[in-house]
This record gives sequence, C-alpha cells and structure tokens, in this order.
Amino acid sequence: MSNHAKIIATLLPVLLFSISSNPLRAADRKPNVVLVITDDQGYGDVAAHGNKMIQTPNIDRLHSISVRLTDFHVDPTCSPTRSALMSGRYSTRTGVWHTIMGRSIMSSSELTIAEVFKAAGYTTGMYGKWHLGDNYPCRPQDQGFDETFYHGGGGVGQTPDYFGNDYFDDTYFRNGKPEKAQGYCTDVWFREALSFIEKNREKPFFAYLSTNAPHGPFLVADSYKVPYQKKGVQGSMVPFYGMITNIDENMGKLMKRLDELKLAENTILIFMTDNGTAAGAPRGRRGKPKPGGAARGWPGFNAGMRGQKGSSYDGGHRVPFFIRWPAGGIKGGRDIETLSAHIDVLPTLVQLCGIKIPEGPPIDGKSLAPLLKGEEPAWPDRTLFVHSQRIEQVKKGRNNSVMTKRWRLVGNKELYDITADPAQAKNIAANHPGVVKTLNGAYDEWWKSLSPVFTDTVHLVLGNPAENPANLTCHDWHTNNGPVPWNHGHIRKGPVANGFWAVNFEKAGKYEITLRRWPSREEKKIGATKARIRIGTLEKSQDVNPGENGSTFKLDVPAGKTRMQTWLQRTDGKTCGAYFVEVRRVD
Repeated sequence: MSNHAKIIATLLPVLLFSISSNPLRAADRKPNVVLVITDDQGYGDVAAHGNKMIQTPNIDRLHSISVRLTDFHVDPTCSPTRSALMSGRYSTRTGVWHTIMGRSIMSSSELTIAEVFKAAGYTTGMYGKWHLGDNYPCRPQDQGFDETFYHGGGGVGQTPDYFGNDYFDDTYFRNGKPEKAQGYCTDVWFREALSFIEKNREKPFFAYLSTNAPHGPFLVADSYKVPYQKKGVQGSMVPFYGMITNIDENMGKLMKRLDELKLAENTILIFMTDNGTAAGAPRGRRGKPKPGGAARGWPGFNAGMRGQKGSSYDGGHRVPFFIRWPAGGIKGGRDIETLSAHIDVLPTLVQLCGIKIPEGPPIDGKSLAPLLKGEEPAWPDRTLFVHSQRIEQVKKGRNNSVMTKRWRLVGNKELYDITADPAQAKNIAANHPGVVKTLNGAYDEWWKSLSPVFTDTVHLVLGNPAENPANLTCHDWHTNNGPVPWNHGHIRKGPVANGFWAVNFEKAGKYEITLRRWPSREEKKIGATKARIRIGTLEKSQDVNPGENGSTFKLDVPAGKTRMQTWLQRTDGKTCGAYFVEVRRVD
C-alpha cells in the first residue's frame, strides 16, 4: 500500500460527512464541485470587469449570478498557483517556486484537494494542465485523481508534452498513457470534463478543469481572431482574446449541460485564473509602457492595475474568482471585497461540503465559507504573501508582495495604499515607516516559516512499477539557473545546455538507461559519437553510432536519492545533455 493510500485509509473516518456542520446537506447528497482555472487570463480579461473589447458573454453571465471575490490573489506564475490551490499551503512549502528546473514539481508528501475529496467518497477527475510533475509519484493520477486527461509540462508543446502537439488534434495523456484526441485543446478539456460529469452524475464528484489557454503560444482558429482584428486589436492580443472567447463558449456549454442534467443547483462552480494577464495589459510587468504597444488600435485593458504576469504588483496576481452554489445559498450577483487567496480554496470547499480538514501538514489558508454565506460580514484583517522566484534556489526579498486590505509592500521597499491608489502609482514608504517596518516583520516571519524547505528537493522515483520505464526530460533539469530547453522549439534547435535530475532509485538492481536527442517515438538520429552518464559516484562512457535512435547503458544501480546527469558528444563537436532519458528497471 502506498503512503498516500495509507494516509487516506487513516483519514477516512475523520473525513466523514458532517451533518451538524452543514444542515442543508442532511436531506440531500453532498454537493458536486467543478473548479475551472484558466492559464494567463488576467482580471481585466473579462468583459464584466470593464473590458469593452473582449467578448465573454457566458463568463459575464456566471459573474452576474455568482458571489465574486474582488480582492482575490494567486502567485504571479503558473505552477506555484496550482500547488497552493491543490494543497491549501503557500507554494514554496510544497517545493514549488518555479515553472521549470525541477522546481515546478510538487512534493508527493502533500495531501491534495483531490485526495481529501476522494477520501470523503467523491469521484475525482482532472483535465488539461497539471504542471506539478510529469513523473511518478507526482502525476495527477498519483495525487488523488481517479481519472485524468492532460498535456505534459506547463503547456501544450512544452518538452514533456507529446512531441509535435500544436493545440489542434493533439495526443494527450489519459492516466499517463498517450491517446489521440480530436479538436482544439480547450474544446477537448471541456468535452472530457463533461463526459466525466455525465458519467458520475448519480454520485458526488470533484472535477478540476484546468485549461492551458490562453497561455502562449497564442494559437486558435481564425474564426476567433478575425472579429478582434476587425475591431483594431493588434499583435499577440488578437489570438489571446480569441482563445479567451473560445474558453467563454465552453463555459457556456458547461453551464448549459449542468442545467440539463439538473446538477446546477447542487454543484459548486468556481471560475478563476492562475495569474495576471500574459498579453492583455497595456503596460509591462513593472508598469512601464511597452515600446510601441499602445501606439495604434486597442491598447489593452488591465482594470487599472499595474503589472502583469510575473509581476509583484497587483496586476501580476489579483485575478477573477467567481463561485456559485444555489443550494448552499451562494448565488446572486454579490461582491466580497475581503482580501483572500488561492490558499483559501481548499479549506473553503471542504467546509462547504461538510468535510473536516484532516490532520497533517498545517493549512495556510482560511475557510471563506462564512463570508460566502453572509454569516460573518465583519472579517478580521489578515496579512498574505505572494512572490515570484523563478530561480533554482529561492532568494529572500525577490519579487514579492506583502498584502493587507489597505496596504501593499512590494519588494520590501515600495509601499502603496491600495484603497486610495489601486494603480500603485505613488510609493509612500517614506511617509509610513512604521507600516513598512510592520509588514517587513511579517514577511520575515513568513520567510522563516518557509526556510525548512529551502534545502529540500523533490526526487523523481525510478524503478517503481507504477512508471517503468520512466521518461525524464530536460524540462526538469536542475541547472543553477542555466538554460533549460523547456519547449519543443528549443528541442528542435538543439541548444548546448545541461543539468541534472534529482532522482530516487527505489530499489537497487539492474537498469537500462537510454539517452536520446529526440523522444523515442520520433525515431530520429541521436547525432552523437559518445555518451556519458553519472549517477551519484557511478560513471560510465561509451561510443555511440550517430545514426541510432539512442544510446543504452546497462548498469547496476544502488538504491537511494542521488543526482543523475548525462552528456552527448555531438557530431558538430559540441557537448550537451541528453534531452530525453528513459530509465527501465529490468530485474
């Protein structure tokens, strides 16, 4: 029995449905949950928030009938937000503070929201973007989801994804196995999620629908681009808006089908995004005008905020959050201006569904259920933190924001009164040294609480029957901030780069480890004359036929955690790491 299975078995009595905590559910079954999160869509990329150009009628309708958290924050980039959402804990605690370099892999010791709901009797499904690890034991099917259909890496076309995927008629992974799909990626994710909902409509379900759109590359059918081109939108904003309109159409289909299946009343439906806008803002991450960006046509819209994806200013991490559950009294068009964050989603949902948060790693988030139900309008102020590290080892004070209802302390130096200056245009740190000191003190305590994980590294398990062979990619190289070929375009160019994988050989024994320039299914030449591999202190080299697909080492490998690194001496005289490595235990 796996560690997670043991945890769930232990927690099952604790996670039994509690009638006393939610009288509404005493006569009815537990509510279903559908959590929709889009990728790189900012607060201003919704018409209901004041964007006069973008067309989002279905999301607008959901906005009109939902409770809206208008001061809701996530991390400024993809993986960290998702790890916090899954765990209810600040992302850095989970081992995630980057989108590549092995720092986008969430520790398997985290108890995920899927595991909590599964233990409570829910059927769980995940569709689209995971971006928390592509290898055992960190895949979504290893982390509590009964059914999964997803792309690899952080987006369609990134290195762990099925090679050659381009958003249309791609091959994705169903519970880890490649499967050809028909249609545009977003359409596929919603279609698969709806199939899961229909199949499980007679019992409570938790569906996590996580689109890769509108993340770049900005690819969508011309029919979605032309209307924006005709209206004067230019550049990458055209397909970006088109991708959001396609998401909107699918949101309409989802809501309509929930109505048809008579599930809408007792389904908690959430719409949110993972960070600030990637292409919809008129200004850059630091709030400075983009060169020539607003010279002609539509300038973009960011709801008056400074910054965009990756920024410590609110434009980088304040995002839409709509929630609706008619049977639970969460409905109607109502704004809640209380400061809240991604870490609050897990404790909120488990309280709404009558599930007690289990013993285990401490949850950073706070249940917002009383606020959502209007039971506790007076809400004490709190201090929340976000940061964007995007480096191998975290650095104190890097790209952070300390937040209260009134204040934003950016980079530990810039202070903004967000109630009077939502555009964060005037740094008033010099006028309020006491506030700066207090917020920096809170940041210091938060940083200290994170510090135990700074030296930890998530190790990919090799030799386990759940994934044998294991296919590793350079996306997860640790490089000390060197270059990482993280997408298929990089792979095609063949950059001179290298790094190591943090691995854990679960069992000592004989292994066949194949080094490749291309994924095995491409059947392309390795283009190297020599290959070398180092696993801890074990090192071996061998000659290579440049016309072969790969170079296989047969090694006796000891058990335990270690580093594994490879080298290919190419026919052009340059040396780089093997971008793809297959590890198979053979005894």
